[in-house]
Amino acid sequence: MKEYERKGLLERIGRESATVGATIPDEIALSGESFPLREFVFETSGLDRIPPERREEVEDAKRTLRRARRERVERLEEAEIDYAEGETLADEVIGIDRALNALESLDTADIEREIEAKEAADTKRWHTFLKKALGRDDDGSRGRGRGRGNGVGGAGHGGGRR
Repeated sequence: MKEYERKGLLERIGRESATVGATIPDEIALSGESFPLREFVFETSGLDRIPPERREEVEDAKRTLRRARRERVERLEEAEIDYAEGETLADEVIGIDRALNALESLDTADIEREIEAKEAADTKRWHTFLKKALGRDDDGSRGRGRGRGNGVGGAGHGGGRR
């Protein structure tokens, strides 16, 4: 492979938009063994959230995919390979990136749900605090005290003559 071809492939895998429209490979060789990547990603991303009993499995898969990506990029950067093999490596790297993006988004959804739940609990605590601080124990006790609508004229409210 010529150096400009290598640089072009490395630039292609480095683009942020590289995964747009890319497909996740059906299978990928990880540590010498075939791994059903597409099936794993679709099965996992179909869950609303990662169940605790599968969290370690997903984390292991992400670590393994990151390692496989790094190995392929190093091979693309340094190995004496032809352009066709370089293209195959680049396509695999982009497919791995696509799979990692899908798996990482599961964590993001879990984190966002946790943040929303915490914000809702904080809001509820704040409202409870305000009700107690303002002397409003229930919603029907609005405006107690403080001279609201008691029908008695105060200073400056007289119609008295001078």
